[in-house]
Amino acid sequence: MKTKSKLDIQEIWDQFYKTHDVESRNALMEHYRPLVQYAAVRLHSKLPDKVEVDDLVSAGIFGLMDAIDAYDPSRGVKFETYCSPRIRGSILDELRSMDWVPRLVRARAHQLSKATQELELNLGRRPTEKETAEKLQLGKI
Repeated sequence: MKTKSKLDIQEIWDQFYKTHDVESRNALMEHYRPLVQYAAVRLHSKLPDKVEVDDLVSAGIFGLMDAIDAYDPSRGVKFETYCSPRIRGSILDELRSMDWVPRLVRARAHQLSKATQELELNLGRRPTEKETAEKLQLGKI
């Protein structure tokens, strides 16, 4: 596959701005697809194995498509800089929609796990529920 030079990409951008045609958008998406792949792989490394990279890439493609449609070069920002947070955000939105556990519940579970680990280190044994509750300042159990 032949990589497009900077001049070719500028010509495609110019064509896209004039017509907003599907062919130009598809050429831009194909050119910038490695940015989506990069973001997906980076996020995947922090996720459970049951999450597929291809699912993350699919979600990121929607972010790339939105970025192409909304990009304004007159603002003086490189497209790569502009689209990267949008791609990442699109992937994170998809992950949140797939997650059945609310963020608050997940945060509280993390706090509980952290408190239990700290108490185990300090006490040299598994903490009781009362000790854990005191550590989390939950009051009486």
